[in-house]
Amino acid sequence: MKRGDVIGGYRVVTDPTNAGGGKCVWSFAEKDGREYFLKRFLEPKRPREGSGGSAASRRIRLETCREFEERHRSIMKRLRPDASGAGNLVLATDFFHAGSTYYKVTERIDTASLDKPQSLGPKQKAVLLRTLATSLRLLHDIEVVHGDLKPANVLVQKREGAAFHTAKLIDFDDSYLSGRPPDRADIAGDSLYGAPEWRRYVQGHESVGGEDLTTAVDVFALGLMTHVYLTGSLPAYDGRFGSPADAVNAAEPLVADERLGTSTQALIAAMTAADPQHRPTVADFLAALKDPEVCTLHGTPQPRPAVPGTGVGDGPRGSRVQFNPPDRSGHRPPPAAATDDGPARSRVRINLGHRRDGLPGNPSTS
Repeated sequence: MKRGDVIGGYRVVTDPTNAGGGKCVWSFAEKDGREYFLKRFLEPKRPREGSGGSAASRRIRLETCREFEERHRSIMKRLRPDASGAGNLVLATDFFHAGSTYYKVTERIDTASLDKPQSLGPKQKAVLLRTLATSLRLLHDIEVVHGDLKPANVLVQKREGAAFHTAKLIDFDDSYLSGRPPDRADIAGDSLYGAPEWRRYVQGHESVGGEDLTTAVDVFALGLMTHVYLTGSLPAYDGRFGSPADAVNAAEPLVADERLGTSTQALIAAMTAADPQHRPTVADFLAALKDPEVCTLHGTPQPRPAVPGTGVGDGPRGSRVQFNPPDRSGHRPPPAAATDDGPARSRVRINLGHRRDGLPGNPSTS
């Protein structure tokens, strides 16, 4: 692919680049007077007629391509640009192969994005997170996992004359149906925002199967992104680990910024729980955003929810602060009674050792 080429009816108008493209190269293109974003996948490659290799190898490559096509087309069928509520989703309009190579097309949009969402006021942050979560809820309602939710795949924009910034969710190339991800060798994502079960799946742990990778994978990433959008950094975690999920898998805590209110710390802790079944849904997150304190940073450190059995934090020894999703009216039920039995649904733990603040955009691969 080079400038001036016509591929599938799209004329390439800029030099291709792989900046931020992962296993793709992309450029801008034109067709019928409209501008598009054209992405070329580096893999898989369709075997050409008469190409080398054994018949068995050819069958394997064709099956890989069939699964690749089926996954992309099934997501496109479910996520249509004209679907109700899809206004902040930047979706594919075309998907095809030319020769041995696959291409995907989206309409060209303004890619300018606010670099520091944490600089916004509490109400602005709440609107930003609400638009992001509303888009994510649309995906989850039809059992689609985004699969690569991170700041780089969210454009934070404000239309001329608008009062608030909104979030546009992009890049659904790694999306899949809940519980039906690509094979371990083929699944993609970013380890910095990947969920604990995704990390174990990628690393080949037999305790995790494809059925364990559900919409809760996105909730983990959304919890991390919420901390980033509110404070400018990821929750802190022990520097021995390469990602938040690795720390969680080792039963080490993620430490929330002390300027966040106790209820916000508990919400983020619930969203980043090790057990995906203990994470709230995106609908629960949207209900929690009705509390104006959720997006407020306090000038002085806020009390931390207590760490069970340590005597650290407020409240009696061993008490837990639990995130309780508000009911549909927006009212939050009272906290659950403190217990020392069974796993906590959500809690913020204290790390008294070395702390690491991961910044969005750090290069990290699985």
